[in-house]
Amino acid sequence: MNPIPSPESQVLQAAAALVDAFASNDTARYFACFSEDASFRFHTLAQPLMSRLAYEQLWAQWQAEGFAVLGCQSRNGQVSLQGDVAIFLHDVATHLRVGGEELHLEERETIVFRRQGEHWLACHEHLSVLSDS
Repeated sequence: MNPIPSPESQVLQAAAALVDAFASNDTARYFACFSEDASFRFHTLAQPLMSRLAYEQLWAQWQAEGFAVLGCQSRNGQVSLQGDVAIFLHDVATHLRVGGEELHLEERETIVFRRQGEHWLACHEHLSVLSDS
């Protein structure tokens, strides 16, 4: 009989699945990791995205312009459980192709997960520049 994984383990698995889908440039699998009402705050955008659909539409536009994720590695992951909400903090090294140019980015990210039934879905993502300080 397998023990039931702890909520922290479940969140770490959900975060790993999200990062893996992103790193694989697997659009369907990536967006399936988010709730429909998820919000997104990226340092590269002037305004937040207030739904998964808004982000999916922007993602499709980026891809039409040649955007692709070539790889992504998560480091220093930490989880803070808050009942049916969990905050996942980590550093990310991302390899992208944007407009024919390859970029290597070092960023930090906070992903808020919410338990929905047996699953943890991301309901907020905040990406910022990893500073030297």
